[in-house]
Amino acid sequence: MQIVQIVELDKKRVRVRLDDGCSFPLYKGEKKQYGLQEGGELSQEQFEEIRREILIKRARRRTMHLLEKMDRTENQLRTKLRQGYYPEDVIEDALSYVKGYHYVDDLRYAQNYVRCWKEKKSRRMLQMELQNKGVSKEWVQQALDEEYQQENEQEQILTWIQKKNYSPETSDIREKHRIYQFLMRKGFCSHDILHVLDHLT
Repeated sequence: MQIVQIVELDKKRVRVRLDDGCSFPLYKGEKKQYGLQEGGELSQEQFEEIRREILIKRARRRTMHLLEKMDRTENQLRTKLRQGYYPEDVIEDALSYVKGYHYVDDLRYAQNYVRCWKEKKSRRMLQMELQNKGVSKEWVQQALDEEYQQENEQEQILTWIQKKNYSPETSDIREKHRIYQFLMRKGFCSHDILHVLDHLT
């Protein structure tokens, strides 16, 4: 395999790119240790050694470190590792490693997320945010079904209305429109908002 490019990432690290499109990060000392130079050759044996002894171990440690700071979805971890220029097979190995210990679990993440935010956000907004974080629709739906009861939507709307001191007896159509728009921006559906405004206040 030919080394087509070596790019400096920072004072300590470089990114090595091979002619087959694969690239990986190394410390400058490691680059020197293996005698890597642009235009030079990297044997399959050397590459496998770098992959096994450096990249896989480092990607696993990086993944564990990311999970120590906060719970993350599989997609978030994959994005972080890609930002570190790890090859895809090394990324998949690191993810399999932490999943094997149940350190990453998208369903658990979704359940915790819904449990934490269900009093402040609508079901629809939670669904959108979790899917944006890369959680599968199946896990999102299961977490919402388990952690979030549909009737809470109207209870939440009523709570927001009370917080905003909205009163149907004293408020005019403009005020009703303003509170309606506010609740729509919070992610509540129109049907539930109108139901609460017309029947529960």
